[in-house]
Amino acid sequence: MKLHHVCLMSLGLVLWAPLFVAGGEWSRFRGPNGTGQSDAKDIPATWTNKDYKWRVRVPGISHSSPVVWGEQIFVTSAVQEDGTRNIRCLSTAAGSLIWEQSFGATVFDLANSTAYDTASPTVDKDHVYMAWGTPDEYAVVALDKQEGREVWRRDLGPYQGDHGYGASPILFEDLLILPNDQTGPSSTIALDRMTGKTRWRAERRTVKTAYSTPVIYEAEGGPPQLILASTANGVSSLDPRSGKLNWELADVFGELRVVGSPVVVAGLIVAQCGGGGGGKRMVAVEPSNSADRTTARVAYEIEGSLPYVPTPVARGNLLFIISDGGVASCIDAPTGKRLWRERVGGNYFASPICVGDRIYCVSRRGEMVVLAAEDEYKLLSRIDLEEPSHSTPAVAGGVMYVRTLSHVMAISGG
Repeated sequence: MKLHHVCLMSLGLVLWAPLFVAGGEWSRFRGPNGTGQSDAKDIPATWTNKDYKWRVRVPGISHSSPVVWGEQIFVTSAVQEDGTRNIRCLSTAAGSLIWEQSFGATVFDLANSTAYDTASPTVDKDHVYMAWGTPDEYAVVALDKQEGREVWRRDLGPYQGDHGYGASPILFEDLLILPNDQTGPSSTIALDRMTGKTRWRAERRTVKTAYSTPVIYEAEGGPPQLILASTANGVSSLDPRSGKLNWELADVFGELRVVGSPVVVAGLIVAQCGGGGGGKRMVAVEPSNSADRTTARVAYEIEGSLPYVPTPVARGNLLFIISDGGVASCIDAPTGKRLWRERVGGNYFASPICVGDRIYCVSRRGEMVVLAAEDEYKLLSRIDLEEPSHSTPAVAGGVMYVRTLSHVMAISGG
């Protein structure tokens, strides 16, 4: 590990970060505000096939993650042969089909280990939203949550990326925010969630396609900030209501690509970059709490055994990471000190999630590895999902929903 300290956090500053989520919503990639956290108490540490509440096949192939609202779970997929994009609404009780919709899309060459369906949908009380990109279009669709009826659709222009489209849309107040860091003209776009009309568009520099999904950061008493990460713009903050730039640390990633998403932990914003199939650098940013661009700065950097694709997850001040090559670590987030590092095996694209006092990690081969969310390494179990998976699990209503390439499973101890 290589650790670079640049400055220390201001000890008197109390910062807000999302709390553990309970209840019936897991509304976006990695849950509310992308924390990947749940305080559900009925998820077992281990299980067998006979313990699933239900297991259903979803036609097509997907690397996206499920989203959940109340008694509905939404899953997307794509047909590799003709590019058709699918979305299905299932009941959380039995996995039964409520409605489905399909959309034609262009077929294009994909890199190894990728699929046409990689971005996760997002959902609110009215609509479910999905997006995909091809060399011909950047499509965004809003569907009525109850019936699957198309409410509006936008084409935001062509999308050029080495590995297709991967960043997921998020919701903030009445806006649907779409990251658009690609090899073509780049931007961040906010649409009115009810009408699809453009509310603002912030131009971005173009170097390499980024696949990270934004998060919202908010200091106690401060305005909300939209946090993005990309090669060209580094770690940056926009006003989510207007798209105005607050601050930017443009050179923190050099020429390395950003795939994993930023996370908020211990008042810091942690983001990562990599290349060649592995993570190379992780930075912890002490953010500015205003539009003063001179006060945001790097608190520390870490190198070695880092994730490139999987996004870290926090529990309190502990940050848990798993590298693409199967090395898990626990980091003390305020200082950047690595508390433990162990090889758990496997290769990973899915991001770990924290449920109560456990960390759940899904390998590409389809093995669920369960670790204790503690400052000492404890391997709790290994579970064979019997099919490869690139998808991050979702947790809502005391149930974990696990997505493999062509199935969705529901598991709960209750």
